[in-house]
Amino acid sequence: MNVEYINPFLKAAHRAFETMLGCTLEKKELSLKSGHQPTYEFSGIIGLTGKAIGTCVLSLSREVAYKATSTLLMMPEDELTKDDVVDAVGELANVVAGAAKAELEEFSMSVSLPNVVIGTDFEVAFPSNVTPIIVHFECPWGPLCVEVGFAPVSAPVS
Repeated sequence: MNVEYINPFLKAAHRAFETMLGCTLEKKELSLKSGHQPTYEFSGIIGLTGKAIGTCVLSLSREVAYKATSTLLMMPEDELTKDDVVDAVGELANVVAGAAKAELEEFSMSVSLPNVVIGTDFEVAFPSNVTPIIVHFECPWGPLCVEVGFAPVSAPVS
């Protein structure tokens, strides 16, 4: 996967956290993903299709997921339900993928509705010919990451 493809996802994550949550992300390490499990407990997973196919995962530690939800809903963390957190993580993943898609117009991509999964005992499918990239972030609430794996296709996907 071309590293330049990941920059729109990184910018989108920064913008989403700063504008929606008033929270600054500090980019840490960038690495190639090994294995198929998500990094953290709450993962918003979005499929990308068009002239490129792939997957974007916004993976949040429990602390980040709850604090982000509390901030979005303006509710104390102890009043949040699991459904509240699932909805908030899905919305954040949707915002990140949608903003990145806008910067990757050359691929005429569509973004699927987000699926949110809790836990790490499952596998995320990325295109078989792609090694996903993980960008780790730290924020005042804890760790999170963006995992992206997509590749241009030789013929339009129908």
